[in-house]
Amino acid sequence: MSSGLPDISKENLTTYKLVVVGDGGVGKSAITIQFFQKMFVPDYDPTIEDSYIQHAEIDGEWCILDVLDTAGQEEFSAMREQYENRRWFSIVYSVTDKASFDNVHSFHTQILRVKDRDSYPMILVANKIDLVHQRKITEDQGKDLANQKKIPYIETSAKDPPLNIDVAFHEVVRVIRQHPVQKTQRRKKRRCKKSKGRCLLM
Repeated sequence: MSSGLPDISKENLTTYKLVVVGDGGVGKSAITIQFFQKMFVPDYDPTIEDSYIQHAEIDGEWCILDVLDTAGQEEFSAMREQYENRRWFSIVYSVTDKASFDNVHSFHTQILRVKDRDSYPMILVANKIDLVHQRKITEDQGKDLANQKKIPYIETSAKDPPLNIDVAFHEVVRVIRQHPVQKTQRRKKRRCKKSKGRCLLM
């Protein structure tokens, strides 16, 4: 019986290495586990960093998703290595936590700094929308922030029944396919080139 998966010995599948970032407690692990294991885990150790790998068919094309679920408490220096090794990003905040929303800018800036680019393929995920009565960040506020950062915006809930969990991960791949990283603009660096004692911008 066929599993429905492609023969990976014959096909060179593209691997997308994703990293899910955001403040601790926003539901990064719940989103990731719901996507990979199709179950809701309400209690998860926020200090655990874990990686998940799975074949996925997105828009008729098979690929491999390799997702790193971060602990959420990292300092910039500690994140540098994983940001450099991982190529694509989902920034997650909780609609019930204004601080996590405010910190989106910091995560976005850190990613661009490590990648040395003015723009980079990523998405913004507003999680825990099932907690309607505890919501502090509106959909319009989330969309406005995403528009400012020029990245897609998706609202999710990992609680059963899940909402937009598969869409959130698939959308990252769509963004990557539409905007390959080599087409994004690298930041201009200052390199000192001796020319009559002046430092030229290269």
